[in-house]
Amino acid sequence: MMGSADRNGSGRPRVVRRALFTHGAAALLIVLALATALASAVTGRAAAADGDTVKVFVVQTAGGDTLESIAARTLGSSSRAEEIFDLNRGLAQPDGGALTTQGDALRTGWILRLPSDAAGPDVQLAQETGAGSETVSPATPPQQAAPGDTAGQPDSATVVVPLPALLAVAGAVLLALVTAAILARKRVRSTWRAFLRQLRRLGEPARRRRRLRQRVALSARFSVDADPVRRAYAVLGEFAGSGSRPETAVHAVRVDAAGATVWLEASAGVPASWQQLDSARWRRQAADWLGRGADTTTTARTASLDGSACLVRVGIDEEGAPLLVDLSRLDGVLSVTGDAEVGRAVVSGLLAELARSRPEIPVTLRQGAEGGAGFALPAGLREPTESDRHRSPGDVRGAGTVRAGAVRRPVRGVVVVAGTPTRHETAELLELCGPGGAGWTGLVCGDLPDARWRWHAEAEGSVELPLLGVKVTAPA
Repeated sequence: MMGSADRNGSGRPRVVRRALFTHGAAALLIVLALATALASAVTGRAAAADGDTVKVFVVQTAGGDTLESIAARTLGSSSRAEEIFDLNRGLAQPDGGALTTQGDALRTGWILRLPSDAAGPDVQLAQETGAGSETVSPATPPQQAAPGDTAGQPDSATVVVPLPALLAVAGAVLLALVTAAILARKRVRSTWRAFLRQLRRLGEPARRRRRLRQRVALSARFSVDADPVRRAYAVLGEFAGSGSRPETAVHAVRVDAAGATVWLEASAGVPASWQQLDSARWRRQAADWLGRGADTTTTARTASLDGSACLVRVGIDEEGAPLLVDLSRLDGVLSVTGDAEVGRAVVSGLLAELARSRPEIPVTLRQGAEGGAGFALPAGLREPTESDRHRSPGDVRGAGTVRAGAVRRPVRGVVVVAGTPTRHETAELLELCGPGGAGWTGLVCGDLPDARWRWHAEAEGSVELPLLGVKVTAPA
């Protein structure tokens, strides 16, 4: 009867593929950016080393330097003076002059090209002033350097990185940071969720106290407001059956100001005025048929005399509407698992409902093997007398189950077990509540795996009813 939610299993692969694509694209961009930066740096360095840069000698004193002396000082041999002449013949000098013969006098400020293997303190680097020009200018101004002073000399170890390479490297670093953020996204989310869980844990005591106050107020409201119970019995009258129409099994009723909702196992015999919400729920809007003005106690006692329903309020749903279940259709035993304190409150609430509407029903209190303190008999209920202790006609021990058919069985008595029953106690429950038993209803505040009706109590005060597919807040 409880609905199930379908899960889409195809969403996760799409997320994984999207993440792989994003990470792969980011990695590719990083590789391309680094390659661009490296190529730019290598190109810039090669351009600085190979682009129109020559070795030169700057004449300092007119008449003091000759091609032979320059060759001896820079090339190691005066016989290589002709090589210097061939490199500079006809080149325009700063004063407009030029070498025409090897014997021409050299003038102050002339800049003479040298072969590539020239070396020595007088050798300088120079750059041509333009493409195809025969005029050169010194890369560094001529200076009189002190012995051992290299301040005016070019630093051959200096590497000039061009601006495009710097931008490419900066872009690569930025992309790396973005990729790292994408890769760390899952960890950041998990850390944030852990932080939120910790905050909720810190606020849990205050929430529980507030929730407990609400549940105590709900219990007080149930003790004085009997109208929902009366209206629920009026709803059951619609499904009681008459003439050729059979009775329709109603397991639970929800009543509110706008109408009522019922939980059914089958749609057969449903009055035409009811609209189906899903496979188990039917709805009818409020009308005069709800029986306003009837006495709840009288209605309940009449239902008891004709062997019909035994409605009790379990709690309220999220909209504040009370939910009532029919104990006569619990198939023998109800097992309340989960939080022990809230489970005890649920069972105590059911007993309080019985005390208000069915005080003639006898109640037996038992202590299970595992569990807290036993229950106290609420005012208005009575313990069984000798006349109530009738047994089943046959020995049903060993039947292996405490489940019965989903049929209405008059509630002749209630046995309450505090804690999980032992094997022997389970057999006694079977004898009282099982198929062919004495017709009693069992309320177990603990785990009984064989019970068809199993409710789960949570620490904040809510109770889940799986067979009905609903969750309610229980009174305290």
